[in-house]
Amino acid sequence: MKILLFQGLVGLSEAMYLWLVAAGLSLIFGVLRVLNFAHGSLYMLGAYLTFYFFGLLGGNFWLGLVVGPIFVAGIGLLMERFFLRLVYRLEVAYQLLLTFAFVLIFNDLVKLIWGPIYQALPMPSGLNDSIVLLSRAYPAYNLFIIILGPLIALGLWLLLEKTRWGRLIVASASDKEMASALGVNVPRLYTRVFMLGAWLAALGGALSIPIRPVSPGMGETIIIEAFIVAVIGGLGSLKGAFVGAILIGLLHAYGVLFLPVFEMALAFMLMAVVLILRPWGLFGTRET
Repeated sequence: MKILLFQGLVGLSEAMYLWLVAAGLSLIFGVLRVLNFAHGSLYMLGAYLTFYFFGLLGGNFWLGLVVGPIFVAGIGLLMERFFLRLVYRLEVAYQLLLTFAFVLIFNDLVKLIWGPIYQALPMPSGLNDSIVLLSRAYPAYNLFIIILGPLIALGLWLLLEKTRWGRLIVASASDKEMASALGVNVPRLYTRVFMLGAWLAALGGALSIPIRPVSPGMGETIIIEAFIVAVIGGLGSLKGAFVGAILIGLLHAYGVLFLPVFEMALAFMLMAVVLILRPWGLFGTRET
């Protein structure tokens, strides 16, 4: 039983990284109706820029964690304002082609600036020890991630449900023409929502660098899993993204333990089952 519970903690820590990326992906799709294939690249840029500011700011991880994602949010502003805004009315294929172009550009850009070599950071001070849980040593940083993930989910819920800006987002997502007629600046709102989604992806990348190496192309792996999470939970649903991330994180953790040969296929199998039984996802809205 202790082994099962401990493995569950391992899965939950992985789930929180997936949650941050999938939350931004679902938020952008739910409001802008854009499938942003470059979302994983924003995760990668968050990791690289936090790594860069870590060195620039005297080795302070926490300052880098603040500054790096903010810069990526600025990159998101430029992406939405000057590129994505031009393809909103076009078919989804054009959106995917445009965002995939950003994947190639960002991958080459980080190779040009930082090179193809893997980079790594030490654990931040205060979280570089282990805690004994269930008679085993568990990294304090992973426990910090498990606590931080739900706190961010709570913050997003409060933002969307309890603030005027959140109500404007929900109104624009439901009927942007009516929202515009009532005086809402929908293009500016879209830009800010995209910046928030980019910030969430970058935050996930920034938080990952103490335990995962920073490398070009690291966004491709995370975006595939984030899409799976978003599809399982329901595209556009933050609640679904949170539940889907936990399901996939636990599936990976227990899959390694019990079915190591099929571990990589388990997430795809779960997605296939959900698509067959409930194509709009666990918490998604069925469209007619």
